[in-house]
Formats: sequence, structure tokens, C-alpha cells
Amino acid sequence: MNEAMEGIRCIFAGKKRRGRRIRFRKSNFRKMKSGRKNILQRGRSREGLELRTDLALEEKERFQGNGGEVRGVSLREWDYSEEKIKVTEVKVLNEQGAKAMGKEMGTYLTIEARGLEEQEKEFDEVLAKKTAGQLKKLVCGLKEGGKSGMETKRLKVLVVGLGNLYVTPDSLGPRVLQHLPMTRHFDVQYGRGFLKEHQMASVSGIAPGVMAQTGMETAEILKGVVEETKPELVIAIDALAARSVHRLGCTIQLTDTGIRPGSGVGNHRSGLTKESLGVPVLAVGVPTVVGAAAIVQDTIGALVKALEGGNGTRGAGQYLGSLEPEEQYALIRELLEPEFGPMFVTPPDIEERVEKLGEVISRAIELALM
Repeated sequence: MNEAMEGIRCIFAGKKRRGRRIRFRKSNFRKMKSGRKNILQRGRSREGLELRTDLALEEKERFQGNGGEVRGVSLREWDYSEEKIKVTEVKVLNEQGAKAMGKEMGTYLTIEARGLEEQEKEFDEVLAKKTAGQLKKLVCGLKEGGKSGMETKRLKVLVVGLGNLYVTPDSLGPRVLQHLPMTRHFDVQYGRGFLKEHQMASVSGIAPGVMAQTGMETAEILKGVVEETKPELVIAIDALAARSVHRLGCTIQLTDTGIRPGSGVGNHRSGLTKESLGVPVLAVGVPTVVGAAAIVQDTIGALVKALEGGNGTRGAGQYLGSLEPEEQYALIRELLEPEFGPMFVTPPDIEERVEKLGEVISRAIELALM
């Protein structure tokens, strides 16, 4: 039996009820503490016990201010209170910052629209315009041919809808393509020079599916497409994993570092980056799932308060509260996964959220490029 779980169970073993009170034996926590080192040692040596999140914003929350003690990371925030939108920019400036954050060097822009599901339809256009502005900011910041910046108009862009259309939490990418107008064929259909004359970007798109459907890595498929169509920029859309349930379906992350599909849920695939495809890759993602262990960890604070409030359980709360977040997470997964396996949870209204954000992101790309 797991050492920590044995200690937890021993807390209430042989309990004697006095009304609603439970007699607490502090000595039983020695078993939890003795098991703690073993659990964390196994957790550090076992791949996948890290806090799983694709959001740089959630990595940023481990430290304060404009980077705090973490060198090589800069932070800026804009709060548009009237629009109920908050934008956070996290820049990983060097290798030291990348190691501390666990993210690639580059810019990560996060747009939070809390209560999105409760907003009126008109708010979708507001959010799309805000997202388009941040997307243009990333595009114009790219370096191409020694020149700073890329013009969004008349740009040749390949939009990639990653994910599985038939699995709702993973269907964001294909849904964006369903709403996004394609223009690359206009020069063929209406005569060469049509796009330039009307100052329109050349936009093409593909939903490559997942390996279980095609038997091929997405990167392998896209290398062939990029070689044939020769885009100047790739925009990859994908569903992400978050650390907090409060960010599911209401947060959009934009980054100029490319993307590694499935990394947030421990399903590592070949990365889609400038190095692998030969052209700059912008990634747009929305968190749609959160690990069950992370949800349990979110209750630790409430549990600590409840335990500290009782005379018979005060020591239990003190011990749990003393654990670092990574230690809490490793302990919870050690206890949960042998029973249930790795589980990921999604909101009950995920169908509506994914559809709404699919329309918002497609509209944002259209505004930014066309």
C-alpha cells in the first residue's frame, strides 16, 4: 500500500466519534512524512509527474512581478475592464528563462475572456478584434530576410487545423477551418494578380487529422504541403491542456514559437516549428481539458482550511499546507493514477464553447490577414 495513503487512512483508523468530531493522532502523520520523500523521489524520476499545462501564463504564476527571481523572462499585462478582457504577454528571452519556464524562447500572448459563455453574441466580435490585434502584433514582429516585420496583407499563409473533428475537446482546429474563408485559389479562378489588386492575403488551409486516422505524423504531412504550396507563414490551431478549470474554453494563447501537438496531455508528437517546416510558425490554442489530479489539487486549499478549523485535525492541515505545489501534485497523482489511470476532464458545455471559439478565432485570422 502506498506509504502516504496508509498514513492518511491511519489518521481516521480506530476513530471514536464525539458528535461530529474525529479524534486525530498526530503520530500517524509520521507515516505520511516518511512516505513523502519516497513518493517525490519516484515522481521526479518518472516522466509525466510535472504540472501539465500548455499555457505560459500558468507557468508565469509560479513567480511574481516582471519575472521575479526568474531571469530571462519579462511580463506585461493589460486589463481592458470595460470589455472584460485581460491580455498577458510573457517573453522568454534566453536559455535561462526557457529552462525556468519549461517553454521555448519566444513571445506568448494570452487573452482571457472570463464568462465568455454568458456574453452576448456582440462580444464575439469584440474578442475577435482583440485577438486579431495580438495576432498582427506577432506577425509584424517576425524577422524575415533580415528585415524586421512582415506585412499581413498579401502574405502567403497556410492555416493548419490540428486535432480530431470527431472528438469535441480536440476539434477546435478543424472547426476554425470550417469558418475561415480560403483565398489562395482566387488568382487561378479570377486571374493572376487578383489578390494583389485587392490587397488580400493568400490563405490556404488543411486539417491533417491525427496519427490514428492517417498513420502519419502531422509534421510529415505538413512538410510535403509546405514544399508544394510555399507559404511564407504557417498558423497552427490546436486544443490545449490547462492547469486551472477556470481557463477552459475562455482563454486564447498566441505564440511565435510553433507548437508540439499533444504535449499538454503527455502525448508528445513531432513539433511544428520554423526549424522543422522551414517557415515561421505561429500557434493559436485554447485550453479545453484539465487533468483530474490538477482539479483535486485545487481543493487542497479548501481542505487545509477545513482541517485547520477543527481541533482534532489541525496538524493534518498544517502538513498538507506545507507541501510545495509540485509536491502536492506528485502526491495526488501517486494516489489517483493507480486506481483510475491518467484522466482529463472537460466542461459539460464544451460543444458550445469550442464552436463559439472556433468562430472567434477564424474571424480574428480573417481580420488580421484580410
